[in-house]
Amino acid sequence: MRAAAAPPPHAPDGPLAEAVLERLTAAYGAAADPERAVVMRAYMKDVTPFPGLTAPVRRALSRTVVNGLPRPGEADCAAVALRCWALPEREYHYFAVDCLRRHVRHCSSGFPPVVRRLATTVAWWDTADPLAAHVVGALVAADPRLTADTDDWIGDGDRWLVRAALLHQLRFGERTDTGRLFGSCLRQAGHRDFFVRKAVGRRLREYARTGPDAVRAFLAREGGRFAPLSVREALRNLGG
Repeated sequence: MRAAAAPPPHAPDGPLAEAVLERLTAAYGAAADPERAVVMRAYMKDVTPFPGLTAPVRRALSRTVVNGLPRPGEADCAAVALRCWALPEREYHYFAVDCLRRHVRHCSSGFPPVVRRLATTVAWWDTADPLAAHVVGALVAADPRLTADTDDWIGDGDRWLVRAALLHQLRFGERTDTGRLFGSCLRQAGHRDFFVRKAVGRRLREYARTGPDAVRAFLAREGGRFAPLSVREALRNLGG
């Protein structure tokens, strides 16, 4: 199925999501550190407010939140993620991403519209990248027909959706579809946005761990079409 053609998802109701959100807001709220929150918000370019939880603290609290609750199904994952995203503080969005990473194997090929909504709403690299590599990538690996969605995304006007399409094979290694990888990079070679240019280079650099000669040959042939930033990123571990 093609997620791009699906209607925008809405956060469904559900007792599990209700229990998670009640526990989550209580746990994160009680542990908030206003001074740290100011620093975190500034580092993330004021995209959202933060309660001010360090990653270790947040993850420990998250474990207490889900302790004793049943494993979420696909509808539960959508409900938890979308309801977390409706909250203003960034740590709730991180919880949603972690939840999806953990349970994406229980989600079907109909899940990309949810990921699309998350990746393009209150968007920044800190949520878009793990959604791409760990959620979109897992969905595509489970159902290769979903490459139709990423092919649509690579040409989208939203820079974060383009970045997600570029990075969804980030963890594929030898399973990488190199035709799609190089084709996607070429399609956005002239993109004016910094985060897209950076993603092009990062994706090539990561694949160079598996196929260094293929990346070198690709850049020798096509490197003049890319921004210097993309080329520098791609060659960082190749000695070029």
